[in-house]
Amino acid sequence: MLPFTFLLFLLHSGCLHGGNNDLQKDLKGLKTEFAVRLYQSLMGSRNGTNLVISPASVSVPLELLQFGARGNTCLQLERALGYTVHGKRVHDFLQNAQAAATTSGSGTTIQLTCAFFVQNGTHLSSHFTEHISLWANSSLETTNFSEPNRTTAQINRWVSRFAADEKPENVSLERIHSALAQIVLVSTMSFHGIWQKRFSFTNTQLLSFTSPEGLILRVPMMYQTADVNYGQFQITNKQHVGVLELPYQGSSVSLFLVLPRERGVPLGLLEPYLTARAIHIWMTSLKRTKMDVFLPRFRIQNHFNLKDVFSSLGITDLFDPFKANLKGISGQDDLYVSEAIHNARIEVLEDGTKASGTTALVLLRRSRTPFFKADRPFIFFLRESNTGSVFCIGRVTNPLE
Repeated sequence: MLPFTFLLFLLHSGCLHGGNNDLQKDLKGLKTEFAVRLYQSLMGSRNGTNLVISPASVSVPLELLQFGARGNTCLQLERALGYTVHGKRVHDFLQNAQAAATTSGSGTTIQLTCAFFVQNGTHLSSHFTEHISLWANSSLETTNFSEPNRTTAQINRWVSRFAADEKPENVSLERIHSALAQIVLVSTMSFHGIWQKRFSFTNTQLLSFTSPEGLILRVPMMYQTADVNYGQFQITNKQHVGVLELPYQGSSVSLFLVLPRERGVPLGLLEPYLTARAIHIWMTSLKRTKMDVFLPRFRIQNHFNLKDVFSSLGITDLFDPFKANLKGISGQDDLYVSEAIHNARIEVLEDGTKASGTTALVLLRRSRTPFFKADRPFIFFLRESNTGSVFCIGRVTNPLE
C-alpha cells in the first residue's frame, strides 16, 4: 500500500444525539457516507477507468479547518462531513479514531498526519494552533513561498517521511501565486499491511480479465484457498454482487471487494446503489466460508483537483475570496482556499511488496469449493472496523493500467 496525500492552498484576498454507543454508530456511518459521496462525485468524471481516493486523508483537513472557519463557511464544512468537531463527545471520538489510525503493530503500519506550512511572519491565533497541535499528529512548519522551488522540496521531504520504502508522488506548487500564498495544509495517510493469510508468489499466474470494453486481458492473478467472510446481496431487481473481506494482520483493517455476480454487468449500473447503508448491511451479514480466491495484482495512482468535488458536497464559500470566513486561523478575514489537491495510490500484491514476474503453478483445477474470482471490474474499499474510517475506496477496471 502506498501513501495518500491531500493539500489545501490558502491565500490572501448536524448535531448527533444519543449515548456513546449510538454516537459511535452514527459517526462510523457518517464516515462511510462521506467516503461513498467522494467516490460517487468522482466516478463519472473518470470515464470508467481505474479510480482510488483516500477519504481519511481528505476528511481530516476538513475537520481541522472547522477550528478556524466561522459562519457559513464552517456550516458548509460541517454539513459536508455530517458532524462538527466542536462537540466534546464527537471531538473525543474523532481523536480516538485518529489514534487508532496511527498505529504500528505486527504486520500493519498506519500513519495519519498533517502539517501546516506557514509563510514566515504569518500570525496564527493561539486558539487555532492549540487545537491543531492535538489533531491527527499535526505540526506547524515555516517556509517562504517567494522561493517556490525550496518550498516544494521542503514539502516533498515532509511527505516522504511517511512513505516508508516507497517513493511518494511529488507535490507541485506551480499553480500557486507566490506573492499571495500564506499557508499550505498537507495531509497524508499511509497504510502498509500484510495479509492475515498471504498469497503465495508461486500460485500467481496469468489469467483472463474482461475489461469494460469486452477485451480479454491476461493479468497476473493471485490465488489462495482460505476461510473468508463472504456474502451475496441483491442491489437491484436484477443485479446481485458478491462481497469478500480480506483482513490484514491485526484484523482491524480489511480490504473489501465488491464484484458483480453476472459477467458483463458494468460497474456504472451498480455504483449508484453503493451507499453507507448498503455497506453496513454487507459488513454485518457476511458469513464465514471456505473459498478459492482469485484476485489480480493491481496498482492505481490518481491525481485530483477536488474543487469541483467539494462544490458538489456543498463546500463553496471556502474557495470564494469574498465569502470565505477563516478568521479563526489568524484573525484575518482575507484567507481563502485556492486549490484542493489530492494524490492517491494503492498497490495490492501477494504480501505487500513487489514481486518477480515469473510464475510456476497453474491452479485451474476442478473443485467443489466455492470461489471468488475477480476477473472483471470490481469495487474495493479499505476500512478500519473499530472507527469506520475508510482509508481508501475505488474501482479496478484494468489491472494492467
